[in-house]
Amino acid sequence: MTGFSALSRLDHGASMLRTRYETLTRQLSDTRRGPTLGDIAPSVPRAIDLRGEVARRAAYATVIDRSLGQVGVAQTSLQALFGIATRAFALAQSASTANPVGVAAAAVEARVALAQATELLNTQIGGVYVFGGLDTTRPPVPNAAAIGDSGMVQQITAAVQGLGGSDAAAVWAATGDAASSDAPGVTPFSDYASDPARGLADTRTSVPGADGQLVAAGLFANRNAGAASTGETTGSWARDLLRGLASLAALGSDQLAQGPPFDTLMVSLRSGLRAASAGIAQEQGALGVAEVRLGAMRTDHEAVTTILTLQLANIEEVDVADVITRMKATEAQLEASYRAISMASTLSLARFL
Repeated sequence: MTGFSALSRLDHGASMLRTRYETLTRQLSDTRRGPTLGDIAPSVPRAIDLRGEVARRAAYATVIDRSLGQVGVAQTSLQALFGIATRAFALAQSASTANPVGVAAAAVEARVALAQATELLNTQIGGVYVFGGLDTTRPPVPNAAAIGDSGMVQQITAAVQGLGGSDAAAVWAATGDAASSDAPGVTPFSDYASDPARGLADTRTSVPGADGQLVAAGLFANRNAGAASTGETTGSWARDLLRGLASLAALGSDQLAQGPPFDTLMVSLRSGLRAASAGIAQEQGALGVAEVRLGAMRTDHEAVTTILTLQLANIEEVDVADVITRMKATEAQLEASYRAISMASTLSLARFL
């Protein structure tokens, strides 16, 4: 009985060593202490808190990354719009009674630029219209390709081409009325964007960058977001730009023949384009501030997540070097145990006596 009891004890010891060896092998494979929460007791509450915090910051980082992508695209479009505005101002400077050729060239180029500007206001990324305000899934300028047929452009054209029957101040005021209008059939902007109860009342889209921290980064096609237009302006850099381009595109020999009234109109037109350029630059600057804030928040989330991940690893993961050392020791013990079992199992009564 004693022999069998000894053999049983040896087998039980070997079984425990095998279990320990299998655990160490798994730990070496996945570096985790164990597959269940019980394997990290009593640190379970801390591990749950850390995992929640890591997930929360990852969610913020995802939102920020998506928003930074949209902001980057918006900045590119604003830069292109600024280029159009500054070019239009240069064309307006060259257009005068002293330079008839410059007037014709400015009108031709302005028609092309008008189409380009409206297309840029419909810029989108991932199905999101970056100048759409809260209405991100529909174009803020529905018929951008036919901007020349819009009521706004038609009214501006009629006003400019009526220079002979009106003074320059009245003509310029009429172009401002057309550009400022939100009336259906006049404004080129969408019904949503032009609705006083919806688009015109919407606040800027804000990005939740951290707990209790919202960063305003949304833009509008028909009104300013972060800019404050001044000077000869409708109050909106986009409307100022479209007004200036449409006015420039409407110029021709009949207006040029008016002499001084034409030059007076051009002074106002240049002032309007200057306001458009300044407004776009301000919008770029304001958006840049938001971009920097979001980038800083993203960096903070990354840094804190790294620290939290290390703390979580100290709870849930093993020291690989220590596991290897213990695994080799357990392997040696297991081999010795097998040899002892083998020797014990070959004992006979004769050998024992």
